[in-house]
Amino acid sequence: MAMKPMGPIPPDFLGHPELLLGDRPARLWAEGGTPLFVYDFGVVAARIARLRAALPDGVDVHYAIKANPFPALLEAMAPLVDGLDVASGGELAQALAVKPADAISFAGPGKTDAELAAAIRAGATLHLESEGEAARALAIAARSGTPPRVAVRVNPAFELRGSGMRMGGRASPFGVDAERVPALVRELLAAGADWRGFHIFAGSQALDGAAIIESQAATIALASELADAVGAEPPLVNLGGGFGIPYFAGDRPLDVDAVGKALGEALASRRELGATRFALELGRWLVGEAGVYLTRVIDRKESRGETFLVCDGGLNHQLAASGNFGTVVRRNYPLGVVGRIGALPDETVHVVGPLCTPLDRLGDSVALPRAEIGDLIAVFLAGAYGLSASPQAFLGHAPARELLVGLGSSAECGPPK
Repeated sequence: MAMKPMGPIPPDFLGHPELLLGDRPARLWAEGGTPLFVYDFGVVAARIARLRAALPDGVDVHYAIKANPFPALLEAMAPLVDGLDVASGGELAQALAVKPADAISFAGPGKTDAELAAAIRAGATLHLESEGEAARALAIAARSGTPPRVAVRVNPAFELRGSGMRMGGRASPFGVDAERVPALVRELLAAGADWRGFHIFAGSQALDGAAIIESQAATIALASELADAVGAEPPLVNLGGGFGIPYFAGDRPLDVDAVGKALGEALASRRELGATRFALELGRWLVGEAGVYLTRVIDRKESRGETFLVCDGGLNHQLAASGNFGTVVRRNYPLGVVGRIGALPDETVHVVGPLCTPLDRLGDSVALPRAEIGDLIAVFLAGAYGLSASPQAFLGHAPARELLVGLGSSAECGPPK
């Protein structure tokens, strides 16, 4: 059986064969039951600090909570970021529990009237995705007597080169086409809305620093053009995110320092938008590498000369690692055998879950140290788009547990049972 490569294990989890999560062995966290997601908050806090150090003054850091809405994680992150970005009424309620409304923005192309009303009532900023949504928001606000806080999400004519998901440069359900934005903003201002600025997002999951630098420069230029056409400077321009993480073999980490340096130069040289603040809206880059999915081997099976490690968790919890979430060609996330992290491989195996579908495959022809029944398999890069992005109800298996660790011994969330 030919071996297929895996992505790189995040460096935070190398150097100890036991796999330490929050300075405790992973096997101890797993004693409370598997499958299990463990999020190491020390890794998240270090990422935020690294980003702050790389960014120029005047650029805020927002967390897009769709990446991972685990309540304990949100509560811990809230003091460390300037804003939370949500995409549903449910996420809005979660964000309001940990952050003031004026630090929350609400995007998404299908907001219901109830969601619009909830955001207006709370005082969160609505990122309007169409003229129709703007008309509904203004009508709801007029009935309530509350001026709405609104920004306009812009569908730019350019896209982020090399991004995993392109959000601009084409017909899109996301945002208002750039050429129609000035008229809409003037309408909002005339209606007495509290206009908060622009949201311009061209793509996501990019590892090419040069492409992100190019996209950010184009975004700043577009924001200047739109402000000129409107006749007013936006209080805030959300530059989106797009920062990727290395999931697969051959991927290289994004050079965040180079991106931050170029952004600083672009902002320093701007001739307009002098009073405008800027924000980066990041999700997976902040939390993706901090998470590990732990699943236990329940059977070791040989079939026609190939070995299958059958585990108690699979795509119902970790859809992305199975290759069924936004990838065209299935490639292997990094995996490891807990207790032998970093050891040389002994065999090539398939790591599969318990579901009755051939799609339930976490590792395809991966080279690992030998694993026996009862051993733990660690699937890395599980901190973003994991449990909440997976079909948990499929086939009726029990949900995975989630733990936040690394907050200190007196503040661990969900200690082992």
